[in-house]
Amino acid sequence: MAAFHVMTGASESLARPVVNRIGIADVFDALKRGYDDFMEKPSHYVFLCLMYPIAGVFLTLWTSGANLLPMVFPLMAGFVLIGPIAAIGLYEISRRREAGLDASWTHALDVRHSPALPSIVAVGLMLCGLFVVWLVTAQTLYSNLLGEVFPRSMGDFFRQVFGTSEGMQLIIWGNLIGFVFALVVLAITVITFPLLLDRDVGAVAAVTASIRATILNPVPVLLWGLIVAALLVIGTIPVFAGLALVIPILGHATWHLYRKLIAREVTA
Repeated sequence: MAAFHVMTGASESLARPVVNRIGIADVFDALKRGYDDFMEKPSHYVFLCLMYPIAGVFLTLWTSGANLLPMVFPLMAGFVLIGPIAAIGLYEISRRREAGLDASWTHALDVRHSPALPSIVAVGLMLCGLFVVWLVTAQTLYSNLLGEVFPRSMGDFFRQVFGTSEGMQLIIWGNLIGFVFALVVLAITVITFPLLLDRDVGAVAAVTASIRATILNPVPVLLWGLIVAALLVIGTIPVFAGLALVIPILGHATWHLYRKLIAREVTA
């Protein structure tokens, strides 16, 4: 029965939330609303998200020390793939603020009491699986083009990547493959986690609704994906410190984008 609940949610049948058609202006309005939510208590949200730049610095130092320099960029790019998981608590804060409830940062932890927690965990594990597949794919691509021996220094690494034809192939194919991974994650999670927090519809219904929203609104959703990717890249440049600002804004904005993409539930 627990597995069935993860699939279908609280209902005995598969839910099918109504998807709205939105425009480009709605994307920027969601971003503005997310910024407004962030400015409500910015210091609290920065503190809440400090773990992400710290984790980024740790991963970079670990890969550098372990002679795994070629994995630094795939790990940084992986933030795009697991970003929806990182912002779950922020969706909850925006939900509470919208409902007129206490929106203190401590309520970000209320997600653990959500009836949809099993579904949230299931989708989260799926994203972690995609992240691992991405890392394996990136490492395999590097090994096939530049060999099994990893560079011993940053200088050697840059010479390999930017000074050889194989390195240019790595850049081109790596970015193309990464784009495909990011596009898949965008389609299946653009509103999945906010929907699960708002309604216990089950993992399958939430992912399906996200895909339908993407198909119905390809340009706005793709624009949103590009905005997310660009801001995450900007956030990682100053030693990952910008992630403490970027992630809360994007997290809150994602909730408002969800509100625009999915029609509100009709109650009798």
